[in-house]
Amino acid sequence: MLKLAYLLSCLTVVNAGSHSLMALATYIVGQTPFPEFSAVVMLDDMQIGYYDSTTWKPVYRSYNDSKYYNEEQKDAGVVFQDIYDGMKNMDFFVKKHLNLTDGVHVHQTLAGCELLNDDKPGPLHFWDAFDGQCLEEFTYYLEQNDIHLKKPWIISWDQVKQLQIKYLYGNVYHPICIKFLRRYLHLEKNHVMRKVKPRVRLMRKKLPDSQGLQISCLATGFYPRHINLTLFRDDQPVDDDQITGGQILPNGDGTYQMRKSLVISDEELREGHKYNCTMKHLNLDNKLNIIFDTDKSGGSVSLPVVISVLVLMCVAVLIVTALIIWRKRRAAGQGSETSQNKYSPPSST
Repeated sequence: MLKLAYLLSCLTVVNAGSHSLMALATYIVGQTPFPEFSAVVMLDDMQIGYYDSTTWKPVYRSYNDSKYYNEEQKDAGVVFQDIYDGMKNMDFFVKKHLNLTDGVHVHQTLAGCELLNDDKPGPLHFWDAFDGQCLEEFTYYLEQNDIHLKKPWIISWDQVKQLQIKYLYGNVYHPICIKFLRRYLHLEKNHVMRKVKPRVRLMRKKLPDSQGLQISCLATGFYPRHINLTLFRDDQPVDDDQITGGQILPNGDGTYQMRKSLVISDEELREGHKYNCTMKHLNLDNKLNIIFDTDKSGGSVSLPVVISVLVLMCVAVLIVTALIIWRKRRAAGQGSETSQNKYSPPSST
């Protein structure tokens, strides 16, 4: 089944600085203890609602007593009933297309809209998957009233069917989605519109058996989740097949993290390449550029750090020495004064 990590990975199509409202609908073929149909509604990365075939009613995280309650119940019923009918009717063709036998199968649809950073309505996005295999992917653009296919439909649509679908997307799905998105974006603005700067850590690890050195660039604690983290070698981006990591992962406090790592061989270390990590995030005024000190010896402490430590130690020694000398001189001066007072002759009257 599709999971939240996949849902978040799909949201990479959403432009940085914009917001999205997505519904992940699940239709189960076969007997299970779960509802036949269910849907989770996400505002950006936050779940705000749920719908299933047990009650056929949406349940929102909050604001059920709002003045929009009846309107939202009606709109959700129209959209989710249509998604349910479409998924149920499609399953026969999907099973035949994938040559599947009877049993339990899971059909999922991820669909939603985007609101651009200038408050301008963006496109509608659709993904279809069956038993975890992506089947269809397309985007509907309202201004052009056009559908751009990224993966072809399982069932070919004739011209009449395409006109019907475009009417449905342009006059039902899109306006309802944008209306919900704007409304809940206002209600949840303290959460989804906050901006938290990333904290950056550079890590280096000497690998055993002369396998070289691993360097890592970690950005953590940032929100929103859109970030651009790049590793460079001699001012050229390192190929993706040489890098491990790169996934955006959630932290326990509602922020995110991303780590990218690169293994540098001993030969590359001897060649003295320059490595650096750059980062772009919505809450950074400028691109952040950090240079790695790879240190040919592969030691865990770089030369500038060693020099700094030595300088601090020298300063500390000088301060301690000066303090000892000062205390000795002070003690000697006090002893001389006491001796003079003890043996001074009495004054004459």
